[in-house]
Amino acid sequence: MQVSGVVWVLTVLFIVGLLLFDFFFHVRRAHVPTLREAALWTSIYVSIAIMFGIGVWIFGGSTMGAEYFAGYVTEEALSVDNLFVFLLLMTSFKVPRADQQKVLLFGIVVSLLARTGFIVLGAALINSFAWIFYIFGLILLVTAGNLLREKGDDPDEAPDNIVIRIARRFLHTSDEYDGDKLFTYQDGKRVLTPMLLVMVAIGGTDILFALDSIPAIFGLTQNVYLVFTATAFSLLGLRQLYFLIDGLLDRLVYLSYGLAAILALIGVKLVLHALHQNNVPFINEGEHIDVAEIPTLLSLAIIIGVLLITVVASLLSPKGRARTHVAAARRHAGDFLDVETDPKYCDEIYHRLLVEEKSLRELPEKYRARIRQEDELMTLLRRAHQLHAERVAAGSCFAPTASRSSGDA
Repeated sequence: MQVSGVVWVLTVLFIVGLLLFDFFFHVRRAHVPTLREAALWTSIYVSIAIMFGIGVWIFGGSTMGAEYFAGYVTEEALSVDNLFVFLLLMTSFKVPRADQQKVLLFGIVVSLLARTGFIVLGAALINSFAWIFYIFGLILLVTAGNLLREKGDDPDEAPDNIVIRIARRFLHTSDEYDGDKLFTYQDGKRVLTPMLLVMVAIGGTDILFALDSIPAIFGLTQNVYLVFTATAFSLLGLRQLYFLIDGLLDRLVYLSYGLAAILALIGVKLVLHALHQNNVPFINEGEHIDVAEIPTLLSLAIIIGVLLITVVASLLSPKGRARTHVAAARRHAGDFLDVETDPKYCDEIYHRLLVEEKSLRELPEKYRARIRQEDELMTLLRRAHQLHAERVAAGSCFAPTASRSSGDA
């Protein structure tokens, strides 16, 4: 199916309209989305993506429909993995919860622009050089290997890529946030706030993510319209999804394994396609190689199957449960101590901290023993309880739930 210029323009206008709607009706007023709000709008954006895919299937045929859904599911899975990094960046830069929406929307816009540029470049390379499929396949296979190796890294350590290092060096900001403003005044002088720095970090990290995701979707379809729309719709609901599955992110301990398997599959698919269209002189003397290629419908089924298995295994894993509660307790204690200043939300954070500590005490003894050996975490929890006690004595930021010593974990 050839996509007309009119369809392209209408699609782009629709996506831009969704972004503007998101900003003016949700992000412009700083607030913490409720679980109901996040669930409602996540379901709306997913429904839009699915209905669009059904339209592609009806008007473009089953092959195009399968290519779109395979691309959308893969990009959505990669986006969920990216949320881990966003969460670590938010924690590292101590962004107040109510202001995180604007940072996320900024990151989505930057990511969409960057990926659009990469899509145009990738399409031009594919049309001019058939051997680029070998490069894309190699990138995905290397990325899959890196995902497996990174499982040994500290999951709570924020990334420190070149974009963040450059931003920290050249963007000298104030120490305090001023709501979600990019500029504030200190001693009568106009200065940058940390909000600008975290936006640059999120945007720069998004660009690096695009280097992996674009080759992945080109491995499933070379139709530029499908590549663009699947990528765009996977990004549009990312802000709402962040607040919906915030508490589950740390639970998905096996997601990286699933993504590694998916990227490896697509990498092999790309290499097979490159061999089938081979014109590289030193491979089979520049002649095509008749090899079996992986059908798109089979790719879609494998991708969905791998994701279901990894998500279910993660949710049932005792290790995932322990990691979830530890990460949540650390995050809530850090927010209570160093980030949030709104008394109402401060109370809510402290209550969440107590809930997580209760969950920690209900873990099997081997996990509780490991937690007690984490001196930094235990110190953080004790500081949170001490500060709460001081605030109760002063009559501010009071959480009515009785506290219990973190040493009883």
